[in-house]
Amino acid sequence: MVFGSRLLIVGLTGGIASGKSTAVELFSKLDTPFVDADVVAREVVEPGTPALGSIVNRFGEQILTSEGHLNRAALREIIFSDTSHKHWLEQLLHPLIRESMLSQLEAFNAPYVLLVAPLLFENKLETLCAKTVTLDIPEHIQLERACNRDGSSEATIQSIITSQIPRKDRLEKADFILDNSRDEAYLATQVTALHHLLLLQAQL
Repeated sequence: MVFGSRLLIVGLTGGIASGKSTAVELFSKLDTPFVDADVVAREVVEPGTPALGSIVNRFGEQILTSEGHLNRAALREIIFSDTSHKHWLEQLLHPLIRESMLSQLEAFNAPYVLLVAPLLFENKLETLCAKTVTLDIPEHIQLERACNRDGSSEATIQSIITSQIPRKDRLEKADFILDNSRDEAYLATQVTALHHLLLLQAQL
C-alpha cells in the first residue's frame, strides 16, 4: 500500500525478544523513519484523551494510576476475565490506533517507512503494508533472551510466545526475514542489504 508521494510502508514484526528494537535502531542509523504501534497505542489513551474518558466511564477510576494514567495491569485483569469487555475495548481503540498510525505514516517524506508492530499479523496490520519483515530467532534463544532481559520465569515467557502467532506462520507470511540468532553485526549486515533493496523497490 502506498500513501502520499510514493511512500512505501514496510511492516516490521517478530516475537518477544526477537530483536525488533535493535533492528529499528539499525534502520534508523540508515535514516529510515518509523512508527511504533505500541507507542501509538499508549498515545491514544494518554490523560485527557476521549478514549481514556470512555474507558473510565465504563470501568471506573480504579483503572487509573494515582497520576491519572491508565493502569494497564488493572485493565488487563478486567478484560481477560470477561470477553465482552475485551471486545468493547478493541472496538474502541483499534480504529483510533489505526487512524493515528496512518496519520503519522503519511507525514513522513521518505522513500519508505517502517510500521513496527509485535502483533502485525495478529491484528491484520499487514493490510496497511506493501512489504513485511520478520525478525526471527529459534525459540530456545528467544526464551533465553526474554528471561534474561525481563527477569521473568521461563513459564511466563513461554505463555507469551504461545499467545502470539506461531513462528512458522509468521515466517510464511513475511516477505523478508532477518535472522537475529547471532550477534548485532550479523543483523546489521542483513538490515543494510534489505535497506538498499527497499530503496530500489520504492522507486518502482
